Amino acid sequence: MKPFWITMIVGFVFGFVSSLALANPATLPEHPGYPSKQSVSPVTGQSLANDAGKQNATGEKALREAASFDDDHSVQNLTDPNNKRILKNEGAGVLPKVQGPQIKIEPPVKEATKVTASPDK
Repeated sequence: MKPFWITMIVGFVFGFVSSLALANPATLPEHPGYPSKQSVSPVTGQSLANDAGKQNATGEKALREAASFDDDHSVQNLTDPNNKRILKNEGAGVLPKVQGPQIKIEPPVKEATKVTASPDK
């Protein structure tokens, strides 16, 4: 049973490595790449670069892309859907006028009696 698992693992590793080696570079995403001249092999005459003639990723465009790389998942865009109902802000300590039912908060105590403390008792 042990040689079976070793054979399976070796087969999967070989398959994975060969799939990486045989990957089609045309399916890879475009990128600015590194600067390369139109250099050719002295033996075969083929181009030595996959992206011959592309510009190096420098300057303003590269800085903007690098600065905004993580913005999609790291920027907070917090919005409260109830804020769309506000018609008029009344100021501090007063509820705003909103669409829908107007809520009025009554004071917790309407009447009170004053008790005077007598120092005698």
